[in-house]
Amino acid sequence: MAKTSFTGPVSLGTYTVATAPAPTTNQSLTGTITFFSNGANGSPVVAFYNGTNWLRVDTLGVISAT
Repeated sequence: MAKTSFTGPVSLGTYTVATAPAPTTNQSLTGTITFFSNGANGSPVVAFYNGTNWLRVDTLGVISAT
């Protein structure tokens, strides 16, 4: 596996729960992280895709706008 390092801030894509990216037949999102402006019951949160759901990094719960 390649090692990637960053020397400055990393800008994640910003989505809402309603606009969350979905995998396609040509693109797997497993392991992808992104920022959801309302994914923690209406509050902002970073989440990752586990192959089935977008999970919050703070609680491992599924993202939710409510």
